[in-house]
Amino acid sequence: MTTGWTLFIAILTAVNVVGAIWLLWVTSKRSPGEMQPGAETTGHTWDGDLKEYNNPLPRWWLWLFYGTVVFSLAYLVLYPGLGSWQGTLGWSQESQWQQQVEAAEKAAAPVYARFEQMSLEELSQDPDAMRVARNLYANNCAACHGSDARGAVGFPNLTDGDWLYGGQPDTILTTIGYGRNGVMPPWGDALGEQGVEEVVAYVLTLSGQSAPSELAAAGQAKFQMFCSSCHGLDGKGMQAVGAPNLTDGSWLYENTAESIRYTVVNGRNNMMPAQLELLGEQKVRVLAAYVMSISPRPPAPEAAAEPVEADVTAGEAGARDGTDADS
Repeated sequence: MTTGWTLFIAILTAVNVVGAIWLLWVTSKRSPGEMQPGAETTGHTWDGDLKEYNNPLPRWWLWLFYGTVVFSLAYLVLYPGLGSWQGTLGWSQESQWQQQVEAAEKAAAPVYARFEQMSLEELSQDPDAMRVARNLYANNCAACHGSDARGAVGFPNLTDGDWLYGGQPDTILTTIGYGRNGVMPPWGDALGEQGVEEVVAYVLTLSGQSAPSELAAAGQAKFQMFCSSCHGLDGKGMQAVGAPNLTDGSWLYENTAESIRYTVVNGRNNMMPAQLELLGEQKVRVLAAYVMSISPRPPAPEAAAEPVEADVTAGEAGARDGTDADS
């Protein structure tokens, strides 16, 4: 707060306090008691002869008002109220919030201490960890991804197994901790109106929807020129850069021609905010485990091939599986 505003607020507050004291003093000059005939009235009369006298306040009531003035003066000394003056106690909303956060973290520390040595997979199967995770999710994630984690237009569904950046444990942990910033550049000017319609038609066909064949055929060449560097030549996306798969029917912004056209012309800019600084490492780990618990589990790795008998030479083994032992 600037010095000018500080002085303005301090002077205004002081004038109000002094004005309140003066008003109390002026209205208490007459001694309370029975009013004699001809005494001063307010001029208000009811039912012909019921008059309102201008009597001073009762003493107990007057001193009660003086007490409130004394309280206000003490408050202005102890707490902020005079511009940038912080008060002798040094209280602020921020410091009070910080104290509450520290108290909450201290109370929760024993709970998270047990989770610290557990892997994400173990956390995802631990009932206590998931009970904590559901509360964390409701307070920090549900506003965007929904209370059921099924997302909305522009916000990913966390339960369908479709991932922009990959669904491996470390990838989920990185996404929650450090956030993501997905950018789809606008191509309207580069493609032109006809080019946009051609690309839209081709993208529709990638997910099995119908579109004019001539437009789709022309759009394929433009797609490979402008879009394949991110989405791939086959349109199946690239998790390394967060480019979505356009062939699976799972769409962040719907799969209608209108929505696809808007995306191609204007681009998209999505941001997943980083949570590490806000929540801390252990809470981020618990949240990552929760996301793992509500998403389809990855397929189990295929069983390893039976080992080749020890008396089979490398050349014979290569001949069996069609490989060259020297390659």
